Amino acid sequence: MTAGTLIEGALRRERALVVGCLLFVISLSWAYLLMGAGMMEEMGDMLMPMSSGPWTPGHALLVLAMWAVMMAAMMLPSAAPMLLLHATLARRQGERGEPAAASGAVAAGYLTTWVAFSLAATTLQYALEQAALLSPMMQTSSRVLAGAVLITAGLYQWTPLKQACLRHCRSPLDFVMTHWRPGTRGAFAMGLRHGAVCVGCCWMLMLLLFVGGVMNLAWIAGIALFVMVEKLSPAGHWIARGAGLLLIIWGAATMFVAA
Repeated sequence: MTAGTLIEGALRRERALVVGCLLFVISLSWAYLLMGAGMMEEMGDMLMPMSSGPWTPGHALLVLAMWAVMMAAMMLPSAAPMLLLHATLARRQGERGEPAAASGAVAAGYLTTWVAFSLAATTLQYALEQAALLSPMMQTSSRVLAGAVLITAGLYQWTPLKQACLRHCRSPLDFVMTHWRPGTRGAFAMGLRHGAVCVGCCWMLMLLLFVGGVMNLAWIAGIALFVMVEKLSPAGHWIARGAGLLLIIWGAATMFVAA
């Protein structure tokens, strides 16, 4: 058996391990959301949103966990190409330890940035509830606010920052080669950097959850699918801009109806 054959076999095992771990985490995340993420209660044979109660530390942690798990479910699929590429390059460069473990550190760093975003989203949800602008389904009850969020999200799709972040997200090879850091700590730092770029790309899309309903699973899945399409499709930049136009029109129509 040649050295090349051994390396290729090791690479296949690394990729299979990374894919298996990703599928496991993503499946657990979606299962948690399907079960209500601790934010639903049984009413007869149906799950209904819990009535808004006082924001105790326990309730705040529950909302933060809901957002963090939701971000993992929505964003890890689109991060998979970068994680697989990292595992492959780590093996080829003879990284100490298990390359799959280093890729796990990248994923941990990536998710850390989305936990930070989840903390901001939890704070925003608290503010909206205190202002009586959120329904029990965690959906804005103000058409004006909904329209403003849609228009802002649409405009953001056309900004240089959005396009620059999207360009980085769509080029995992360039990102890995430019920001490569050896070792587990370096891998975690890479994950933080990639996560920050990803948050810069998608944060306004995530705020659309307040328009469609934070616990609306169809809305969650739709946004997650769109994120994957704009990041992985060859026409991703044009799809992002086209979606921006549609969001602006939708937001304007929503505000017009409100008037």
